[in-house]
Amino acid sequence: MDRPLRFCMITTFYPPYSFGGDAMFVRQLSNELATRGHRVDVIHCIDAYNLLSNHKPRPLFNDHPNVTVHGLKSWAGFFSPLATQQIGAPLFKSSRIKQILAKGFDVIHYHNASLIGGPKLLEYGEAIKLYTMHEYWLICPTHMLLKFNRKPCTERHCLVCTLTHRRPPQWWRYTGLLQAAAKHVDAFIAPSRFSKQVHEAGLRIPAVYLPNFIPSSDIASCATSVPSKSEPYFLFVGRLEKLKGVQTLIPLFRRYQKAQLWIAGTGNYERELRNLAQESPNIRFFGYRSQRELQILYRQAIAVIVPSLYYEVFPLVTIEAFRQKTPILVRNLGGLPEIVSDSGGGFVYSSEEELESAIDQLVTSPSLQRDLGLRGYEAYKQNWTAEAHLLRYFGLIREIAEARGQTLAYAT
Repeated sequence: MDRPLRFCMITTFYPPYSFGGDAMFVRQLSNELATRGHRVDVIHCIDAYNLLSNHKPRPLFNDHPNVTVHGLKSWAGFFSPLATQQIGAPLFKSSRIKQILAKGFDVIHYHNASLIGGPKLLEYGEAIKLYTMHEYWLICPTHMLLKFNRKPCTERHCLVCTLTHRRPPQWWRYTGLLQAAAKHVDAFIAPSRFSKQVHEAGLRIPAVYLPNFIPSSDIASCATSVPSKSEPYFLFVGRLEKLKGVQTLIPLFRRYQKAQLWIAGTGNYERELRNLAQESPNIRFFGYRSQRELQILYRQAIAVIVPSLYYEVFPLVTIEAFRQKTPILVRNLGGLPEIVSDSGGGFVYSSEEELESAIDQLVTSPSLQRDLGLRGYEAYKQNWTAEAHLLRYFGLIREIAEARGQTLAYAT
């Protein structure tokens, strides 16, 4: 007889104590599982958020009743994630994590475990174990494969690069700790084929390609403070950090007169970006926007631009654009080109000249914009919905269970 499964998601960041798309994905996966009757516990590290953030978290997200969230705080405060970063183990949170895992789970799913437990955490608990590689922490001390904080990494100089990023060296990386801990994981999940290739080469472990998803939604009648489109615009959505590459767009749009650049997001690099824009009437900053407001911004845009300067794995903004039938323009790095080649829903560019050419084509041809947007939307419905993802997700769990000689009877 079918029964609900018990999942435990373990992640450093979880909304609202979070910064980027990896935490949003964990929340979406947890709630999609919960709506299907499964029980989900989420373990995350509030101390890590407090260490890295200068702002209080925004209002709490409402999770499904089947989701139980454990936000861990230690008496050691920010020394707890710092210790984990250094020794590769959850020194101050070990007992609490083990206590939660003792409840018993069918699946333990790790996401970005860098500051909540490090590699030693992978040895905890008895269950089917998955690890989704949302970034490159397993093979890169800085997580981003951004060499010397300037350019995509093609040759390893990890110690010097770590110091350039102003991070303390992680001496456990020079031991066998990670390789030993990785043996406790049944499947490493790569959201892009690029990520799969890089991790298999760097960690020498097999990985499973399983792209991310976003749930379907309808925002046609929702109230919002987003302004109606008065001028045609291209949209950037994300954290305002140097590695996201918004600074490469501003000079182009300061002189480009056929469309505006709208920027939604906040971050440590915002002041520099505003200074670079020099109050240009063609560039607008919108700050933080809710998910509902963002959907309207996506829907009204000519296209969404993803100008990242590092190897993005699978940014959710690309399929959020497709969900609203909006094309994308992405830099030719990491997993970004795959999304365009798999969908036909946009352009890939390697230079400012190629980007401007793509922008011009979309501005001057509304039919091209509609065609690319529809291609992206059809690819989203086929590949990147919750239903498509969970079909493959449960298939992977079933394969692992059968290889172990276990039988898991459940409804998806």
